[in-house]
Amino acid sequence: MKPYPTEDELPTFKTLNEVDFSATYSYADYLRFEFEERLEIIKGHLFKMSPAPSRIHQGILANIFGPIYNALNGKSCRVYSAPFDVRLAKKSVDDKEVFTVVQPDIVVVCDPTKLDKRGCIGAPDIVVEILSPGNNKKELINKYEVYEEAGVKEYWIVSSSDKTFFRYILDDSGKFQPTKLLTEGEEVITTIIPGFKLILEEVFQD
Repeated sequence: MKPYPTEDELPTFKTLNEVDFSATYSYADYLRFEFEERLEIIKGHLFKMSPAPSRIHQGILANIFGPIYNALNGKSCRVYSAPFDVRLAKKSVDDKEVFTVVQPDIVVVCDPTKLDKRGCIGAPDIVVEILSPGNNKKELINKYEVYEEAGVKEYWIVSSSDKTFFRYILDDSGKFQPTKLLTEGEEVITTIIPGFKLILEEVFQD
């Protein structure tokens, strides 16, 4: 009897057409994707990411990343922008047992033990998603659930089309609590980054 192939011997996915979107995938499968298209795995299900972000999307990302980066200078927390894999493990951190792998636009990680050469394993302290046309449902429903379950402390949702900023904050019971919808002319502060201030008029400035 031919032995079952080891993980190194398993076939790779060279094109997106080889992927069965009805199947269940783990991070071990994700590592075998060799095509250029970016995918995320949420609870074992594959989701196509939007095409290359627009210029406006990239500008908003830079306008948020910059102030966070500056505020973290000399502090233990780190900030990363996509593409950056965040593996949200549940029972085991083994690659074959991790069924959620996402690439948020920006993450802040304050626990250095969660960082490795492949990205972040565990919940970041802050996750920022900048909505793009066509992916709003995924961000607002699917990712809300996995971020809450994983224990992400703050989940920021930024809409480039509406120029709005919305934030969920994890309470002591492990549930997200919504905050006020903010827009241009208002500011954002967070207890996770002391001294940090995000001026939304500057965020949406083109």
